[in-house]
Amino acid sequence: MDKMKQETADLTQENIARIGELFPNVITEMKDENGKLKKGINFDLLKQELSGDVVDGEESYDFTWVGKKASIVEANTPIRKTLRPCIEESKNWETTENLYIEGENLDVLKLLQESYLNSVKMIYIDPPYNTGKDFIYRDKFMMDKEEYEEQLGMYDEEENRLFKNTDTNGRFHSDWCSMMYSRLKLARTLLSEDGLIFINIDENEVINLFKLCSEIFGDHNNLGIMIWDKRNPKGDARGISSQHEYFVVFSKNKNECLVRNSFKRLKKNARTILDKATYFYSKVSNSYSLENANLDFARWIASEKDFSGGERAYNRIDEDGNVYRAVSMAWPNKQQAPREYFIPLIHPKTKKPCPVPARGWRNPPETMNLLVESNRVLFGPDESTQPTRKYLLCDNMLEKIPSVVYFGGSDTELLKTLDIPFDTPKVLKIVSEHISCFTKENDIILDFFSGSATTAHAVMQLNAEDGGNRKFIMVQLPEPCDEKSEAFKAGFKNICEIGKERIRRAGDQINEEIEEGNRQLKLGEEPKKPVDIGFRVLKTDTTNMKDIYYAASEYTQNLLTDQISNIKEDRTDLDLLYGVLLEWGLPLSLKHEIEEIDGVKIHVVDNDSLIACFAESVSETVVREIAKRQPLRAVFRDSSFASSSDKINVEEIFKLLAPNTSVKVI
Repeated sequence: MDKMKQETADLTQENIARIGELFPNVITEMKDENGKLKKGINFDLLKQELSGDVVDGEESYDFTWVGKKASIVEANTPIRKTLRPCIEESKNWETTENLYIEGENLDVLKLLQESYLNSVKMIYIDPPYNTGKDFIYRDKFMMDKEEYEEQLGMYDEEENRLFKNTDTNGRFHSDWCSMMYSRLKLARTLLSEDGLIFINIDENEVINLFKLCSEIFGDHNNLGIMIWDKRNPKGDARGISSQHEYFVVFSKNKNECLVRNSFKRLKKNARTILDKATYFYSKVSNSYSLENANLDFARWIASEKDFSGGERAYNRIDEDGNVYRAVSMAWPNKQQAPREYFIPLIHPKTKKPCPVPARGWRNPPETMNLLVESNRVLFGPDESTQPTRKYLLCDNMLEKIPSVVYFGGSDTELLKTLDIPFDTPKVLKIVSEHISCFTKENDIILDFFSGSATTAHAVMQLNAEDGGNRKFIMVQLPEPCDEKSEAFKAGFKNICEIGKERIRRAGDQINEEIEEGNRQLKLGEEPKKPVDIGFRVLKTDTTNMKDIYYAASEYTQNLLTDQISNIKEDRTDLDLLYGVLLEWGLPLSLKHEIEEIDGVKIHVVDNDSLIACFAESVSETVVREIAKRQPLRAVFRDSSFASSSDKINVEEIFKLLAPNTSVKVI
């Protein structure tokens, strides 16, 4: 049994643990005076975490690269940006709880820090593999007019060049690590305590990715690496051919993750199952493709072995290996009645008996008859072919997730059915299975490398299957489509347009299937409810506030008049509302209604959680009516009130009628 320490707590180690909760990457190991290992702090890294500039000092091996400190600064640096609603590109704006956000994902992750802190159950991303042609990142390049016109579409609004990271770049791996490090740091803070992150990657950066995650999430929160055998060896491969990819999986808090989540996995080696599915579909049924077999876990697959081999279980073998068949004689030296294990199996088409294998049936008559009755026997084209056993793929599930997952290649064929052109999309069934393993019915799933929006598709499909109400947040840079691509020819200007249209078409298809199923219900069956197939589109933009940087000598009377309102002229009430939601840390999917008081519009969010009024002029009557409703929060334009005394009057009204309401102005 454990001994009592009989000593006071080690406050230093407790403080180190507290710092580790905030910055797990600064925790290291060192030896105490007795030579034993103990936890310590890398103070250089801690200084960098607490500094807005790159801290001087030599970068040495601790898994480091050129630019690591700068990536920490980048993750911690605040931005003056906002998210602007785009109702016309959204679907079911008023009722949906899903989000599709267009913009640079680093900016978006920063903008979501308050509204979704510790709220996301699962992050599922398929980042650039850094193959030398698929990775575009921001790099600082000031440009002249001619260069801008030449590279139109390759710069963001801050004149950062969207630079393609080719393998000839001397910082090839360093740039990728810097790009991922800052984003993973921000992503970690969004995860709930029992949340986890799935990252799909190939051989180019899997080692670096694992080291990044170990530092950011803590090595003790590693859940493992899963293997995805997705393609045949490349014909031009030299040496060892990489025909598989990886899922790197980390949790925010491993203990919480394992306790609160239930996992599932395939019972048998998944490669064997895929082989059997291939055998079955190629040899028996021409109505399904292999891709369909991979996607549908409810269909039959066939065993590669027949029913022979029962002599050891149901017969006896003498010293010379001779089989004593139970049908013809009793066991040697045993007084026992014969048992018939050699009943013929009747072929369903020819009605002739299939030959009994020389080694005897593996199963006794009762089992064989039951298998025939339950359609678990796969007969060949005629009785001359030895029957084999069939079983359902879903019969082979356990309560753990697999370390080896073999599902074949991408879902290009599936997207063709939706008329969505996209190269190498994630596989819907894989994403759906992983989301099913680790999330519950009301969880939030985030994908900030959304691509064709497979994750959103999987969330909707899974909700349709199990009646859940999971919500998705998709984030994607509106990267232009190549003019030579099939997507561009089909009318898609950028990747965001592809993702949004896939969600629309897939969602409609899912709810149509639910409606069709409800029309064919049997007596006593409950109809399924339609799932949330909508999404609110939000786009990153500069702040709603004007940039006012004038020296005192530069102010004129006209300038002072122009700056009465510090809000940009092109911003709508809805733009201002979502800026307020972000700053106040409220979810962007909350229900929003517009009402009118004394001829003035007010915005009511989540049943008086927030009431906003952005009118140019707000009367005392409007203020009093809002205060009477006692919302948790209220916000107005600063310029709505003519003088300081008017603002003081508003404060007094709320103190009297709604003392618990937090009141702010913009």
